[in-house]
Amino acid sequence: MEQNLTLIVGRDSTWSLRTYLCMQLAELEFSLTAVPLGQAGYQQQLASLSPSLLVPVLRCEDIVIHDSLAIIEFANEQANGQLFPNEARLRAQARSYMAELHAGFLAIRQYLPFQFEKGLPPSLAPKIETELQRLSAIWQQFDGCFAFNKAGALDAYYAVMAQRLTNYGIEFEGAAGRYQQHLVSWPLFQRALVSAKAW
Repeated sequence: MEQNLTLIVGRDSTWSLRTYLCMQLAELEFSLTAVPLGQAGYQQQLASLSPSLLVPVLRCEDIVIHDSLAIIEFANEQANGQLFPNEARLRAQARSYMAELHAGFLAIRQYLPFQFEKGLPPSLAPKIETELQRLSAIWQQFDGCFAFNKAGALDAYYAVMAQRLTNYGIEFEGAAGRYQQHLVSWPLFQRALVSAKAW
């Protein structure tokens, strides 16, 4: 049965962008409501749309699903598992990497805020260097291809990080760099970026 889906996103919200990209990847029909975060009165608009006062939020009939991970799991079920690998152990690995990104890489988030345009290369504190080394070690596995040989939720999560680093002039070498560039040039992601700029 067709469901009435509305995705509530926030301007300049990387989690909204990731979720939007996954909804596109799952080929789901949905309407979009964008909240101009930071503008005068946005709190009132957000309060009327999101009980958690956070974005993204997916409204499905009388159900409200908040947090990007939960929304993406819902989208995956609606898409018959297309957002994750078929093999159980690889699905678990993908989810563990997504959870790590969701909860971690705090220094990168703090000192390298996401921006749509290129910025000045930063001076990298040791904490950032450590997190970059961790990302590089993970991305080395994928060597210029999608993480599990087809575009999935993990690639959507990492694409935003890849663009963030690229815009600051941080580009990995070798296999990790090829994966980074693969994500940055991913047509579906680039179209999602264009949409997000208009939110």
